[in-house]
Amino acid sequence: MRHVWSAGTLADDDRGPVIEGPSVLFEIARVSGDDPIIARHGDADRLALYRRKFSEEVVVPPFKYSYGARIGGQLGWAADLLRVKPYSKSAWISLTAPGEAYDAVPCLIGLAFRIREGALVMTATFRSQNAFTSYLNYLPLSEVHASMAGKLGIEPGPMRVFVDVPHLYLADSPHAWEVMRPSSPRLS
Repeated sequence: MRHVWSAGTLADDDRGPVIEGPSVLFEIARVSGDDPIIARHGDADRLALYRRKFSEEVVVPPFKYSYGARIGGQLGWAADLLRVKPYSKSAWISLTAPGEAYDAVPCLIGLAFRIREGALVMTATFRSQNAFTSYLNYLPLSEVHASMAGKLGIEPGPMRVFVDVPHLYLADSPHAWEVMRPSSPRLS
């Protein structure tokens, strides 16, 4: 969020004005639902909905697509490739389809898996992502990552995330600021 807040510029979006930041690539060593920021500011009901979006093969309202349907069948192919060629850089799966409805192109467009140093590294590529609610994607993605590592009999390694257009909706800015604001020291 700080990246978007500090380096972003104003832009338009179908859902209202946004601050768009420059593209970003980062790595998360271990995604955890026990994160104190998520515990304090997260939305458990929305997280449950996103987990369904990633795990079910049907479209879960209010979403326009299912990541479960887009990811599910392709994980076996990627796992088979990595079993045959554990050094491969080709275990990429695409989550887009040619000719999709303009309003249903997924934000997460691809996943890549590589075995490095005995662990499974996963890269998630987003065409666009709301920095305020990104945890709603990272927690279910960590479950996909762990499942894939389990298929291969190895531990999950880091999760890399590339976001082409990270953004914050202006309507969320007071809430985003609350999350970013440094906590004040307690006076005794």
